Amino acid sequence: MSPSARTARPKPDAAATFFENLASKGHDPLLHHTSGTVRLELRNGEAIERWYLTMVKGDVMVSHRSAKADATIRMDKKLFEGMTRGSVNLNASLLRGLLEVEGDLRLLSAFDRLLPGPRRSQVSFFERQEELAR
Repeated sequence: MSPSARTARPKPDAAATFFENLASKGHDPLLHHTSGTVRLELRNGEAIERWYLTMVKGDVMVSHRSAKADATIRMDKKLFEGMTRGSVNLNASLLRGLLEVEGDLRLLSAFDRLLPGPRRSQVSFFERQEELAR
């Protein structure tokens, strides 16, 4: 076995990491007026990975249930991974027809609040907050 093969580590699953972080957070104040369930179906070739989010007035629970949901969002897993990095916008992807949504569209908007924004906007947000604090 070559040295590079021994040192190569499997790439962490960005989707799983995102959902683990979301579950460990437990409560998100941005969702204090939101209640409902969202099922995400992430296509990876022929396989479909399902994530189920339950939001109750800011409390967020994550599972792999395959139950009925108030809203279902279907997309390619690579597209979703871009969203978790802040390099792909959920609403722009919807307008381009890159994802499918069924059910309560308000929950799509709520889910979008859980996704990170572009790195540049995050930095400028924090810079603006520091300026306001001065």
